[in-house]
Amino acid sequence: MKTFIKRVPLTVVVLFIFLQFSKANISLPEIFSDNMVLQQKSDIIFWGWAKTGETIVIKADWMDSDITVKADVQGTWKTTIKTPGFGGPYNIHIKGQNEVILKNVLIGEVWLCSGQSNMEMSAQWGIDNGDEEIKNANFPEIRLFTVGASTSHYPQDHLSGKWLVCTPDEMKTFSAIGYFFARKLFKELGVPVGIINSSWGGTPAESWMPEEATQKNDFLREAAAKQKVVPWGPVEPARIYNSMINPLIPFRIAGVLWYQGEANTINCYAYKQLFSALITSWRDKWGYEFPFYYAQIAPYKYGSPFEGVEVRDAQRRVLEIPNTGMVVLSDLCDTLNIHPKNKQDAALRLANIALNRYYKTVKIEDSGPMYKGMTIDKNKAVISFDHSEGLHTAGDKLTYFEIAGDDKIFYPAEAKIKDGQVIVQSKKVKSPVAVRFAWKNTAVPNLFNGADLPASCFTTE
Repeated sequence: MKTFIKRVPLTVVVLFIFLQFSKANISLPEIFSDNMVLQQKSDIIFWGWAKTGETIVIKADWMDSDITVKADVQGTWKTTIKTPGFGGPYNIHIKGQNEVILKNVLIGEVWLCSGQSNMEMSAQWGIDNGDEEIKNANFPEIRLFTVGASTSHYPQDHLSGKWLVCTPDEMKTFSAIGYFFARKLFKELGVPVGIINSSWGGTPAESWMPEEATQKNDFLREAAAKQKVVPWGPVEPARIYNSMINPLIPFRIAGVLWYQGEANTINCYAYKQLFSALITSWRDKWGYEFPFYYAQIAPYKYGSPFEGVEVRDAQRRVLEIPNTGMVVLSDLCDTLNIHPKNKQDAALRLANIALNRYYKTVKIEDSGPMYKGMTIDKNKAVISFDHSEGLHTAGDKLTYFEIAGDDKIFYPAEAKIKDGQVIVQSKKVKSPVAVRFAWKNTAVPNLFNGADLPASCFTTE
């Protein structure tokens, strides 16, 4: 016992000396590492830690002169460096009492991918043509960063992960959607692409947003409280945001890709507000309105008949937020598999939105038909759509249209395309007041536009 007591002070002293020495060394958040991609033509915030009052000198290969910054009393430092147009590889020297050299750095386009298992799903999970895709994944100018799964009660400064050059070995465990999105951008734009994947299967939106986003709103706080504890990941507000998103801020990104929603079927009535709060809170934290493009969850046989479609419709309604875009995946799904295997086309649709709207390198129809409005013509409801050019059915007749009168009882309806609109009627409804489309968890409808992109479910109620 006496020996143990004597050893404790010595251990504490050694630990104290180690911590003091560590603080004297310049260190960086993990998002700054060899092989990284920095957003081109941007003011990039660089930050890290050092000894209090220490002078840090930063010099990148593309810079004409050094940047000098001093660590504050908390031992933190932050500065801004300007990046040129795409190129590299470059080295970045960060020097103080010690020196950190970031090697093989590229300048290009950086996107953050997030959500749950359909974003996390990698090529080796069993996607379509997975073996061939893995074999051909040699793209030195595509860089991949996977954030390790972790959870915290409080916002963190650090996470686990590092930038890796895209090879078959690295691609096979990376987000398939993230990789295919990056590949399309690289081939179309001809610039390096960096993809950050921060996703976790089976997790709700509440866990991915800052705590104040839900806890300062009574409706959202009560909705979040309906989540039930599960064995595969946290469901409490902010637990994943604190450890897997907060440490990335304010690393400069071009935009966000999101594929999530299945874990919010339990409180689907609140998903529009939850998802809207997530988008707004992330933009507030980063300090600018980056594009936010997302996948509508695919039809699947959930426990109750409408919880999935209610999430899908909520996602459609979130499009009212500026600078957002949504891809519909109903034609790529298997209603008995919550993980559709066709990740190539899902990623291509997301990439086409980015190329059309953000980069403006192509001029294409990037969305399926989206409900716009309804007018009543005697016993008929006339439905108009945005993105409706070339409106057509993939079968003999339109499916999954329903119509209701004042009693709000919906009946299967006859639906026909006429002059770019859909005319809906039923002998059982003389005076229609509402129409809904594909209003079932497993509905796989057959309404498309000229770009062969499927229409989103909707209800006029």
